[in-house]
Amino acid sequence: MTSFNDVVKWRRMFHQYPELSKYEYKTTQRIKDILTSYNIKMIDIPMETGLVAEIGQGEKCIAVRTDIDALPIQEQVSQDFTSTNDGVMHACGHDIHMASILAIATKLKEEEEQLNGRVRFLFQPAEELGYGAKVMAKTNALDDVQAIIGFHNSPTLDIGEFAIKSGPITSAVDRFEFKIHGKGAHAAKPEQGNDPVMALGQLITSLQTIISRNLSAFDSAVITIGEVSSGNTWNVIADNAYVQGTVRSFKPEVQDYIEQRMHDIAKGLEQLFNIEIELIYTRLPGAVINDVELTKHAKEAAKKVGYTVIDLEHPYTIGEDFSGLLEHHPGVFAFIGSNSEYDLHHPKYNPDERILEKTPDYFIELIYQLLA
Repeated sequence: MTSFNDVVKWRRMFHQYPELSKYEYKTTQRIKDILTSYNIKMIDIPMETGLVAEIGQGEKCIAVRTDIDALPIQEQVSQDFTSTNDGVMHACGHDIHMASILAIATKLKEEEEQLNGRVRFLFQPAEELGYGAKVMAKTNALDDVQAIIGFHNSPTLDIGEFAIKSGPITSAVDRFEFKIHGKGAHAAKPEQGNDPVMALGQLITSLQTIISRNLSAFDSAVITIGEVSSGNTWNVIADNAYVQGTVRSFKPEVQDYIEQRMHDIAKGLEQLFNIEIELIYTRLPGAVINDVELTKHAKEAAKKVGYTVIDLEHPYTIGEDFSGLLEHHPGVFAFIGSNSEYDLHHPKYNPDERILEKTPDYFIELIYQLLA
C-alpha cells in the first residue's frame, strides 16, 4: 500500500538529484525502478529519456502526464534534500508532479481489476525546452488514448485550492529575434553610415502598437522585449543591433496575426532606414485548451475529494507544453496549490509538500469517472 510518506520520499529523491532537459537518464531509471517494484508494465517508445507505463485492460484508455526535467538554477533553499547537482534545481516542481503521478500509478495498480479500461502514464522529458510533449506525441505513446489529463503545482494558490477553466488555460509562447544590419560610421559623421540604433528605437515602439492598435480589446496578447543590444563604445555608430523577446497569446489566429505584423514592420523599417532586418520567429508551446466536458468532470472530481475549486476568469500567461499532447486528443489541465513564498523558476521556490496528500486522490477519482 502506497503511503503519504512514500510519496514524500519519492519527491525528495527527485528533488535531490535533478537533471536538465534531454539529460534525464538517471531520473528515468529511478522512475523505472519504482514502477518495476510494483510490477507495473512499461511500453517501449523510441525516446532516450522519459517513459510510458500502463495498467488495466480494455478498449478505453486515459493518459496521465507528468514532466520530469529540472532547470539550470542554483538552489538557494537549505534542507536535507537540497539539490546535489550544482546549478540544477527542480524549481518548477516537476519533482512534485512525478511523485504525484507515481502515487496514482501505484495506488491504481492495487485496484487494477476494478478498472473499466486502461490508464497510461506519460513521464515526459524536456518540458522546459517547450517541445518534449510534441516529441512524445509523435511516438506510440498516445495510441488508443481517448483523453489526456495533467496538472501543474501553483505556488500562488494555497494548499487545498484547485484552479481551472474550460478553453485556454495557459498561453502560447513564442520567441522573436530581430537582427538589424546597418552600416557603421564615426559618431560625428552619421551621414556616412546607416544607423541600426535608429531602426532599433523605432522597432521597439512599433512592436507595442501591435497590441494597442492592431488587436481587438477582446483578443488578449502580450509582447515583451527582454534583450536589446548594439555597439560597444560612445563615439561609434555600430554596424548591427539586436532585440529579442516573447509573445504570449491565446488564439491561433491572433498568434498568426502578430507574427505577420512583425514581418510587416521589419519590411517597412528596412525601406525607411535603408538597412536589413532579419526576423527569427520561433513558436514554442501552444496554448493549453481544456475540453469543456472534461473540465466539468475535473471540477466534479476535485470537489469530491475536498478541493476548493476556483473558476479562473482568465488563463495564465505562462507556457506549458502539455499543449503538444492535445493537438489530436482532448484533455484537461488544472493548477493545484503548492503555497510557496517564492514562485516557479525562483532559486528559493519551496513548495508545501502537503500538496501531495490530495493530488493523487483527485486524479484517481477523475480516472474512474472517465472510464465509467
